[in-house]
Amino acid sequence: MSEQIEALKELGEHISVSQPDAVRKYVVAYGELTIYAERDAIVSLLEFLARDQLCMFEMLIDVCGVDYPERSQRFEVVYHLLSMRMNQRIRVKISTDEETAVPTVTELHPTANWFERETFDMYGVRFAGHPDLRRILTDYGFEGYPLRKDFPLTGYTEVRYDDLEKRVVYEPVQLTQEYRNFDFLSPWEGMQAVMPGDEKATVQEGDDA
Repeated sequence: MSEQIEALKELGEHISVSQPDAVRKYVVAYGELTIYAERDAIVSLLEFLARDQLCMFEMLIDVCGVDYPERSQRFEVVYHLLSMRMNQRIRVKISTDEETAVPTVTELHPTANWFERETFDMYGVRFAGHPDLRRILTDYGFEGYPLRKDFPLTGYTEVRYDDLEKRVVYEPVQLTQEYRNFDFLSPWEGMQAVMPGDEKATVQEGDDA
């Protein structure tokens, strides 16, 4: 295991030295190598990782997003790459905010087309130069981005089929109480002094009251 860790550290150092303007730092943790990169240099970095003889990360496995609302650049875009020739995997992370687009990597990795569309659909991250950046999982007219941490658990609208109008209609979500504050009691009865399950906690003879 130590040999594998040392090999990953050497690879991380090689990438960092070869691409000093693109790589901010690298970390080896849990037997995996993660490269933290500059957003605007992502295309050149992934091209280097695909072409360099010590890397050969020619296969893009996935592109996904992570939301950290407390950060000024709240989104991380994560690229997972595979080298079949070297039998290695690598993770590349960049950061961006709600307004700044990330350069698309579709020309280098055509599989990024749907991956980037999904990241846009779920998080609202935009990819500059993408040939067809539109929603891919949510319905037409969907509001918001469902994997953002501040997206309400109930959503903004609900969809149902209206028998009278003979079509699908969209309506604002109306709940008696929010899921986040749900008290598991009937909203018409209100809070009770005895919670469900309390009847099982009976005092046995000999127990202190």
